[in-house]
Amino acid sequence: MLYGIVNICWIPLTGFISFLIILSAINKSVGVRKAYVSLLLRIFEYGRVSIESASNENSRIPEKKKDTDQNLRLEPIKGEDSNEVSSGAGLITRDAVLLPQAQEITNDKPILAEKEEINFNLENCLDYVKSGVEAIIEDDVTSRFQAEELKSWNMLTRTNRRYEFISWKITLIWMVGFAIRYFILMPLRVLVCFIGVLFAVVTNTVVALIPYRFLRHPLADLSFKITFRLISSSLSSLIVFHNKQYKPKTSGFCVANHTSPLDVAILSTDCTFSLIGQRHGGFLGVLQRALARASPHIWFERGEAKDRHTVAERLRQHVSDPNNPPILIFPEGTCINNTSVMQFKKGSFEVGGVIYPVAIKYDPRFGDAFWNSSKYSMMQYLYMMMTSWAIVCDVWYLPPMYRQDGESAIDFANRVKGVIAKQGGLVDLVWDGQLKRMKPKKEWKEIQQVEFANRLKSD
Repeated sequence: MLYGIVNICWIPLTGFISFLIILSAINKSVGVRKAYVSLLLRIFEYGRVSIESASNENSRIPEKKKDTDQNLRLEPIKGEDSNEVSSGAGLITRDAVLLPQAQEITNDKPILAEKEEINFNLENCLDYVKSGVEAIIEDDVTSRFQAEELKSWNMLTRTNRRYEFISWKITLIWMVGFAIRYFILMPLRVLVCFIGVLFAVVTNTVVALIPYRFLRHPLADLSFKITFRLISSSLSSLIVFHNKQYKPKTSGFCVANHTSPLDVAILSTDCTFSLIGQRHGGFLGVLQRALARASPHIWFERGEAKDRHTVAERLRQHVSDPNNPPILIFPEGTCINNTSVMQFKKGSFEVGGVIYPVAIKYDPRFGDAFWNSSKYSMMQYLYMMMTSWAIVCDVWYLPPMYRQDGESAIDFANRVKGVIAKQGGLVDLVWDGQLKRMKPKKEWKEIQQVEFANRLKSD
């Protein structure tokens, strides 16, 4: 009898999963994910109100302060129409501080005239002391490599506040949510992700055998999109694309801010790209080798990736062929926590060709898409994504940009970065994202020394 019940339940469940997979593959939706996200928002709002009520009762906050507590609500994703910029939770408010300008760094060391007289006044260094103390309390760089702090609880387990025990109703909701995420959503997501990778391996192998280029290219494009649609749907992704008239269509460079390896899957659900990066092993290696069988992707060995001339030559060869899809590049070179955009590497802006800027903004209420690669391995990160509520994000295609006459590659990179930061509601920072793994450049220290000496001379 138990066997019969399992068969009865298994057939409709299999049909339902197959139906959802087919919808994801053809990029259609019946509104299930939107309804799911709307339900989560109502649950989060109920939890926020319950937590605030319990907190007010415990601390006996007067009625006058309840208006202040309303600021705990999370605002929706901000774009170009918003006057505010999401900069994350800050402990201090800074005045204008002295920051190194990337375009000022040259190979020539700054030299001071030996005969110029410099008078020292203690007051001249107070701004530097103040900036140093502010950096000790909270610097602009370290906080960008940590998970964005939420202003209200999103019913996930990754918190030390123990909000789930604030009332029996919240406890019940948390337990039900835990069971759904770990025992229903996660197995289904792993299954769909596995199907997506298997689809990539099989279809790209078959497409690579087709001798006719006019037939092989459209089939490779279709295989590419379906693969990443399946992978993104395995995370219950809800993606809203804006300004589709600016979607990359010809060979060139698509440049975007970088938060997660999921950025590739998110963008590839709507457009075909050539990917560039270092060869990997494990899960990413399987996917890289599968995609490379039928599409013109650019993968480097570890030693080759450090050779700028080799990389630049490969890029020039690719963009010179108008039949190749645009190259998807993340010039920051590392993942940032989606509150800011850090320094763009100038390499892709030196090659020439059209640049298609794209801004990506994730909604952290449903899951933290940021990959802290120095803390979590790829498998740990995927596990965290599989057990999150969903991946919700907005993507803005921006008008294509070209390098102007007399404009340096660094200035062009900064101009593109500024456009992306403004549209995505992100903080535009001059710092190099590689500070995540290395010490500040010597040239930056010398710029600060010269600036300080010039102030002494002017005084």
